[in-house]
Parts: sequence; structure tokens; C-alpha cells
Amino acid sequence: MEPSYRSLKELLLGIASERSLDALLQRIVRGLAEQPDVALARVWLIQPGDICEVCPRREECPRHVPCLHLVASAGTSRDPAADWSRTTGEFRRFPIGVRKIGTVAQGQPVLVPEIARDPRWIAHPEWTEREAIVGFGGQPLIDPIDRGEVLGVLGVFTRAHFDSETHEWLQIVADHAASAIANARAFEEIERLHRELEIENKCLREEVGAQFGNFGDIIGSSPLLRRVVEQIELVAPTEATVLIEGESGTGKELVAREVHRRSARADRPLIQVNCASIPRELYESEFFGHVKGAFTGAVANRAGRFAAADRGTIFLDEVGEIPLELQSKLLRVLQEGSYERVGEERTRKADVRIIAATNRELRKEVEAGRFREDLYYRLNVFPIAVAPLRERREDIPALVGHFVERTARRLGRPVPNLTSAGCEALERYDWPGNVRELENAIERAMITSTGERLRFDLPELPGASGIPLPKPDTTRDAVLTEAQMRELERENIVAALKRSRWKVGGKDGAAELLGIKPTTLASRMRKLELERPD
Repeated sequence: MEPSYRSLKELLLGIASERSLDALLQRIVRGLAEQPDVALARVWLIQPGDICEVCPRREECPRHVPCLHLVASAGTSRDPAADWSRTTGEFRRFPIGVRKIGTVAQGQPVLVPEIARDPRWIAHPEWTEREAIVGFGGQPLIDPIDRGEVLGVLGVFTRAHFDSETHEWLQIVADHAASAIANARAFEEIERLHRELEIENKCLREEVGAQFGNFGDIIGSSPLLRRVVEQIELVAPTEATVLIEGESGTGKELVAREVHRRSARADRPLIQVNCASIPRELYESEFFGHVKGAFTGAVANRAGRFAAADRGTIFLDEVGEIPLELQSKLLRVLQEGSYERVGEERTRKADVRIIAATNRELRKEVEAGRFREDLYYRLNVFPIAVAPLRERREDIPALVGHFVERTARRLGRPVPNLTSAGCEALERYDWPGNVRELENAIERAMITSTGERLRFDLPELPGASGIPLPKPDTTRDAVLTEAQMRELERENIVAALKRSRWKVGGKDGAAELLGIKPTTLASRMRKLELERPD
């Protein structure tokens, strides 16, 4: 007997396509049982002994060690009541080296062309007569990686003469089956390790959350970030004014939210004001409100941000952008807790906690005469410095995982795999736009990457934008002065403005290239006295 080329090809392709071990074993025996003249196909795999005390082969077993377990069976009996798919019964275990199946497990194929002429291999001759079994072939399943390791045995009983050609194709099937079994076991091991890693990761997240009080979106465990968390825990329960300092994109807003969330005012509003985005002529109205007719366009009474934040917290983001002539009015609120709406003589009380944030060095702004010294001291009661991402690179993997999961949920996509090489590349990058730039980079990679892996093109990341920056001096430990740093910043901003044709905001604008807010860029342009050439 010999199967057709087509049926053999389909069987081998089917074996190669399975990753589940159970499904693979069933496909092997069922595929063989469908071949011409095949009565019964079975697979035994070498596994630890488990039923030694009740095993039918207990007396023949030389020692209670790993033995052959019947794991898959398929065939067609002449008795309609017989079920040949069962893996129980007399032959469910075989000691290695015992009988024909155990002999095959030692790496020795067994070919019995005609059982009637060689009955020593058959335990029940009456069964072969009843089922018209003529031949038998057994092939060891040998690990393709470690050729010396036998995984198990593939055995086939036929109702036709089992010649050498039939044995050759059985050997081909056995080789493919062994390879597929090894792969399926490897996939199952990978899945097991993946599940264990997920559980371990979840436990670690819970442990970190418990250790640091589950600090919302403040992700990471670097010493610098732990210091921020400790400061939040110290100051949040108090009524002290907090000044959060750090570069753009470092997450100062998240720190402000955590201070509020952990304060006694947590059930009251947190009102955020971006001081850089308010037109100069509307500062008083935005902060304190106005009455109808107070100025052109004031068509109705309006409560300001301080009124909205009553008994809560007001977050003054980019507080260094408040014009010098208006800083005295903010100072009065801090000192006296009172203010007047524009166009109104009535004095109102402000029960508000102040949290301010800046990406400027306010001490230097004071020295330059651009910020009131008394206001600076009122704001700087409890400073919290948020380090840039390049100084806490160990937080990058946790941030990446957080952003990937969140972006995948928002985009409705499965969570992709991040290779160790990709993660290392992210950790090497300096992230001038800090956490905000990293989040933008993750979202872009999620959109542009195809397949299961997340890929990054670092020179093209938003914020890097292909704008050349001076290469670090690798021949010595170069230290730049403050003036040199400002000149580098100026050159970088000018390069971005030229590339965007001096378009500040919007798509493909300089702010997007630099990974910062348009208002922040406008502020830096004013500070650096950059104006578009005629």
C-alpha cells in the first residue's frame, strides 16, 4: 500500500500548520487513518511514569521511570461498537525497550510486512484476524534539534502488505510529526512563560502601586521619580502652595493632579489655567471674572477661574508667562485671599489652594527683572522638581508599556510586541520633548507599524524631526556653559522654524516638530527675540 502524493502532501501541510500539541496529535493519527488500507494509527510520547501501581505493563517494566504514554489514536474497526479513538486500555503505557512499541522507542524502526508470518510482535493474534490486520510499521519520533532524543513512537496497523515503500513514507511523516511536536511543545512553553510573565508583571504593578500609593498616571520607579512621589505624599495633605519645576513634557500636570487628589480638597474642583495661552488684555477677566459692560465684549457677568476653584485647587501652568504688570494682582490673592472682578468694586474672598508650574528658572527670571521676587517666594513654599526623561531612563520601559496599552485600547488594536532592541533604542534616545514626546512617538509607531512588532524610526520621531543637533564630544567630557546651551536651543528652534517656513502652530508647524505646545514655542521665541524675517 502507498498513499497518493496529494494526500501525503495535505497531511504534511496540515501537520506543519498546527501549534497546539493536542490538535497536532489528533491531526497526525486522523490523517494517517484516512490513508488507503490504514486500519489504526497511534502516537505514544515519552513522559514520566504516572500509573505505575496499576499499569498493565507493571510486571514487564524494568524500573519505574519515564515510559511511553498513548496520547492519540484513530482508526476504523470492523466492529461498529469499537472506539479506536480512546487512549485508555491495555496498551496505554509501554516501558521503553519492551515489546515492539518499546523497541521503537529505543530508536529502532520496526517493520512487520506480514504479521501472520511473524506473530512475535502481536499480543493478541485473534484481534489481527478479526480486524484483518496484515502489516505493522513503527517509527521513532526523533527531536530534529537534538537528534539523539526520542520523543515517542508513531505506529500504524494496515490491512495490506506493509512494504519498504510504505515504510519510507511513514518515516517521512514521522520526521515531520517529530518536528511539529517539538515546535508545539516550544510554543506551549512560550505561552506558559508568557502567562507567568503577565501574572508576575501584574503582581509587580500591584506591588509598586501599593508601595507608592497607586499614583495614577505617574509611571516609573526611578530614584528621581520616587523622590517626587515622596514629596507629593508630604505636601498633599497640607494647604501649602506648591511650585512644580521642570522642562516641558515632563508631566508637571500629573504631579499637580496627584497633589490635589491626595489633599483634603480632592472632592472639590481642580481648575487648570494655562497662563501662556491667555491674551494679555484678558488676564484679569480670566482669573477674577468681570461684570457686564466692564469692557468692550463684556456682554454678561462672568465668574473667573478663582471663583470656579472655590474651596478647591487652582493649577497655574506656565506661571512664568504671566506679564510682570499683572503679577501684583496674583500676589494679592496669595497674600490676602481676596480679589475684585473687573468693573466691580465688591471684594470677594478666594478659598483656593495654589499649585503652580513652570519650565523656566524663576530665580533667574527674578534676577533679570521679569518676575516679581515677592511673588516668587509666595509660590516657592514647597518646590517639586520633575527631572527630564533623559535623567531617569530607567522609567522608559514602564512608560512605554503604559502608553502602548493605552494607545492600543484607544485605537482598538491588539497590544503589539516590543522587542528588546526597540526598548534599548528608546532608552538611548535623549527625548528633548520628554514624556510627551515619548507618548507621541508610541502613538505614531502604533499607527505606522504593521505586524505584531512595534517598530521605531528614531530619526523620524516627532520632536527629533531630522533636525540636526550638535554631536556630543566623545573625545572628552564636554561641559557646556549656560550661554552655549541657550545658543544650541536657539539654533534648534531656528532650524525647526525654517523647516516649517516659520509656521509656529498646527500640523507640520515648528511646535509639532519640536514636540512642544505652540504657546511654549511662542514664549521661547519672545525670550530669544526671534522674529520672522521679512
